[in-house]
Amino acid sequence: MSGDGVVADVRRVFADVEGVAERLRAARPEPGAGAAFQPMATAEREDPVLAATRRERERVVGRGIDGLLKVARRREDDLDDAERFGMRAIVHLEGRPAILVEDGDFGAPPPEWARLTDRRAQIREVIARSGRVEVAGHVELDWVGTASLVAPGTLMTNRHVADEFCARKGERWTFRQGMTPRIDFLAERGRTATFEFEITETIGIHEQHDLALLRVEAASTDGRPLPEPLAVAASEPADLYDRDVYVVGYPAWDSRRNEPEPLRRIFADVYNVKRLQPGRAVGYSTMYSALEHDCSTLGGNSGSPVVDLETSTVIGLHFGGRYGVGNYAVPLWTLAADPLFARAGLNLR
Repeated sequence: MSGDGVVADVRRVFADVEGVAERLRAARPEPGAGAAFQPMATAEREDPVLAATRRERERVVGRGIDGLLKVARRREDDLDDAERFGMRAIVHLEGRPAILVEDGDFGAPPPEWARLTDRRAQIREVIARSGRVEVAGHVELDWVGTASLVAPGTLMTNRHVADEFCARKGERWTFRQGMTPRIDFLAERGRTATFEFEITETIGIHEQHDLALLRVEAASTDGRPLPEPLAVAASEPADLYDRDVYVVGYPAWDSRRNEPEPLRRIFADVYNVKRLQPGRAVGYSTMYSALEHDCSTLGGNSGSPVVDLETSTVIGLHFGGRYGVGNYAVPLWTLAADPLFARAGLNLR
């Protein structure tokens, strides 16, 4: 991401750049006070590693605050590398956070996203219906992505997630020999309890889009019922671009991707557990035939639902992205009449 890109992101994400800088500066402890500055609430438990992460975060954010003030005062030419780096971290920490989910609920969002609390009940419904896809018998992975309930007994995820345990035989898809997939609707940080359902068959995998539908048992492994499905958008939302959206999923660290430090800082090196990640719909990619959004995502978010904050409908299926370039999702309303959706009886609204 270029320096100009950092400044553009700051101005796009924060309506009042100087106000954000002053608020963050006021929240910092006095020199020598010893308290770790934490610009956003992430429900992090006390832990030596996390405490060290917060101290480093304080240092980085401090330089970022200096950078925000320069941007607010039109002094971009005076920015140094540390200030640009700090601003990137602030954009992610404050403007595009990744909020830990615990006990089916999300922690206090940063002030820039206080409006999430007005939709807490609806967001909890999405959280409860989004889970981690796990596979017994896979030679490399314990889990492969995220999925959500979109019809009675039906999960939606990515084709590239399903490919990890599915194989095509003629016109049908079957599970690979020796692999048993399931979904856990908990998989939260610090929680050993599970809410697991067996995945029983592949309903279908889309030929053109990175999308798959899977059949799931109606009762969990301990006998509890499957929740009711989420609503999927049947038409394009009004004023789509710049709408508030969010994803729910399981961002995973992938050493092969060499994620940049700003992303590592927002996840505090806590990966593979459920998070709420708000952002905005920002455009459409003709290259990928995809809805673009700017939520902070990582590899394990593959298959995450992209949800319209206002209507609580699933408008997209996140399938990938590149840091500083964009995140992409299948625009689900464009498939409302698709035969695969009709066969699965998606809950369209």
